[in-house]
Amino acid sequence: MKYVRAIAFAALAGITIISAGCAVERGQSTAGAYVDDAAITTTVKAKFVQDTVVSANAISVETLNGTVQLSGFAKSSNEKERAEMLARGVKNVRSIQNNIVIRP
Repeated sequence: MKYVRAIAFAALAGITIISAGCAVERGQSTAGAYVDDAAITTTVKAKFVQDTVVSANAISVETLNGTVQLSGFAKSSNEKERAEMLARGVKNVRSIQNNIVIRP
């Protein structure tokens, strides 16, 4: 009888975890939105690494529900604008919040 209860409890816990999804902490409505946001962030960062103007180490990228937030420091307004342009070119990006500060 103990095993039946343990199996039933494990099944109920598994169903609860699956139905809640893994995105609850970040505010996405679905697990799919969480995965999309992670893919967007990764793609933007990869574009920064490949670019000769943008310093990938100095600019942070966060994505929530398709909105990309850029923060950190740029050496020039050209670098700031280039980072935003690269982020806008990524699939599924809905909007950009460019909070990059230009260092004098």
